Amino acid sequence: MRDFESENGVMLFAGVPVTDLADAFGTPVYVTDEQRIRENYRRIRDAFSAHMETAVHYACKANTNLAILSILNQEGSGIDAVSAGEVAACIRAGIPPERIMYTGVNVSDAELKAVTDMEVMINIDSESGLERLAAINRDLPVSFRITPDVGSGHSDKVVTGRRGSKFGIPMDRVVKTYLRARDLGFDIRGIHAHIGSGGQAVEPFTDMAGIMADTVNRLQDKGIDLDFIDIGGGIGVPYRMNEEEMDLEELAFDVTEIILEETDVRKLIVEPGRYIVCDSTVLLTRCVDVKDAGTKRYIGVDAGFNTLARPAMYDAYHYVAIGNRFGKAATAKYDVAGPICESGDILARDRALPKPEEGDVVVVYDAGAYGFSMSSNYNSRPLCAEVLVNDGEAELIREHEAPEDLWRNQIVPERLRR
Repeated sequence: MRDFESENGVMLFAGVPVTDLADAFGTPVYVTDEQRIRENYRRIRDAFSAHMETAVHYACKANTNLAILSILNQEGSGIDAVSAGEVAACIRAGIPPERIMYTGVNVSDAELKAVTDMEVMINIDSESGLERLAAINRDLPVSFRITPDVGSGHSDKVVTGRRGSKFGIPMDRVVKTYLRARDLGFDIRGIHAHIGSGGQAVEPFTDMAGIMADTVNRLQDKGIDLDFIDIGGGIGVPYRMNEEEMDLEELAFDVTEIILEETDVRKLIVEPGRYIVCDSTVLLTRCVDVKDAGTKRYIGVDAGFNTLARPAMYDAYHYVAIGNRFGKAATAKYDVAGPICESGDILARDRALPKPEEGDVVVVYDAGAYGFSMSSNYNSRPLCAEVLVNDGEAELIREHEAPEDLWRNQIVPERLRR
């Protein structure tokens, strides 16, 4: 979790007072530090590239804002995309198709066709997907996602690598699937696995690397040589104060050592999403109500789980501060509650905070990953704005939705207008 400076009791984000940002752009609003994205990307690229050739593919489902994709394009990042829409967004941001790999799950024929038309590499998730892709297009390079029987993640809802997962090809059918792909004439390039999201321990990644190395060698014995091993993403970040960070240097050394010593593969792909954008962004929300409910004290804010879904969906923890009372002593514990008509609309529970007042700017930390990208129009609330800060200058990178945007694509039959 990042530390922030303050000036006259006001938190500074990338050198700009959060109160100025809230006043200028309204609330709720996501605010991103451009330089932090660049720093995080370079840190993970350099850690792995120090040991072997590595391509960093940003897992763009974490945040697909075109400005953020453009920053990563400037850095030379590749892309892990999970939908045709994500592929299209990345191409629109200038990222060349050859740096994009599509990994879908339960993919329809229509989506397979759309993705192949954009000429990106397909990372095939199932035997059915292989057969259906063969009927559509066999001229693109492919990889395969396997289920390594190793799982990791901050919640059971984000663990993806365990046996029985909906993701990937089961281990007992991997070799058979590769042989079938060869018979179908596909250009087979690599192997992929992803164990889950938000893992903080190195061991599950090395366990996965060992399984993948063994699989690569079994494929080589069958005459199938691979260009790369893709270990997916899932590298966690600390959301709590004093929480230890993932030891990135140890992770990079241990994983690459296994691949280099146990296989002939000399290229690695990693797919960080959260690690690159999570701590680059805060959510600013305005205190609109202060309530003492007897057994609870509430800070009512104008952002709810329509704006930030993670606390309600995963029981996820986000550190919060009152930006215009930064560094002041706490007076009591509060729940930070949003405006959604649901009891579960709580952004933070039992947080020791300074005495709040209506109009205060509440800052929700580490909101860059799966913040805006999971937001919704629930309760008919327009989506919020996004802002990018660089060198002390703030720029709007997504406008607030207007109420009329909520019904733009709706059609009322003429018979109901009478």
